[in-house]
Amino acid sequence: MLRMSISMLFLSKKNRLTVKISSLLIIFLVYNSVVTFAGDKKMLRVGVIQIVSHEALDADQRGFEKALASAGFKEGVHVTYDRQNAQGDMNKANAIAQGFIDAKVDLIHSIATPTTQAVVNITKHIPVVFSSITDPVSAGIVPEDSAAGKKTGTNVTGVSDQWPVSLQMETYVKFVPNAKKWGTIYNPAETNSVIHIKAIREAARRLGLELLEVTIASRKEVEQAASDLSGKVEAITITSDNTTVAEFDTIVKICNEKKIPLFAGDVDSVARGAITAYGLDYFLVGYSAGKKAALVLKGVNPGDIPWGPVEKFSLVINVNAAKVQGVTIPQELLKIADKVIK
Repeated sequence: MLRMSISMLFLSKKNRLTVKISSLLIIFLVYNSVVTFAGDKKMLRVGVIQIVSHEALDADQRGFEKALASAGFKEGVHVTYDRQNAQGDMNKANAIAQGFIDAKVDLIHSIATPTTQAVVNITKHIPVVFSSITDPVSAGIVPEDSAAGKKTGTNVTGVSDQWPVSLQMETYVKFVPNAKKWGTIYNPAETNSVIHIKAIREAARRLGLELLEVTIASRKEVEQAASDLSGKVEAITITSDNTTVAEFDTIVKICNEKKIPLFAGDVDSVARGAITAYGLDYFLVGYSAGKKAALVLKGVNPGDIPWGPVEKFSLVINVNAAKVQGVTIPQELLKIADKVIK
């Protein structure tokens, strides 16, 4: 009886050891499969193409990446970025776009009109999320029958940055009510600029202002254009023209020296030296585009995601810039400002 009990005890321990070994083996196999799966899991690749580098467009990309990270797509863990800048060169933009196609990236974030046109002209399959585009319809980026808030039915969606040009001009004249001659600088090769210039012309006409336009073809022409205007106008306003905004610091320098009030359309340019802007926060433009990109990376067809504008505008005032440029800001404008830079 004792021998049988010892035998049963021995078998019991053996069974327990067998169970323990089996359990450890199962855990090892499960762990190994998980690790293998994680190692084999595809790292998503996002190609970023930007026409030039300036505060607004740089803020756009930061907002885009922040939105993706908030949606669970963290850089280096779930997604990698191939950030490219065309430096205002459309030949380079086309080459960058083709490089993304050849690399078969999972998604393209195209910032500004010219670069987005370069992308959509050569790919109808890779998802494209655009941002900082004034009028995607006129630019041929979305179908003509795809109004804001509607689905495109293509591989493209995104966020436009249409400015409230009439409201901007109505606001700016309150800062310099005696200024009747206004100037602006833009690159006619940028579709977004042409659209805004038409709106500025109409607003100037309605407000009884004379608008002097200077056109440029590259960044190196901005300084001369600003110098030419400084002796002929009483105020300068800059549109969403990327070529010009990329040299905004140069314009600020000339306006400060000549005491010419300078106005911008994007709030990021106010900190750089404009007196004021009633416009968009481009970080939020990019953030809105990033939320759409997150849906695409989760499997939603971009053509099923409506594109649309960012409709939140802010009045930002730079008190120091106004002082340097010889402008006294009315107190009623300071009171309604969303942000005052001193």
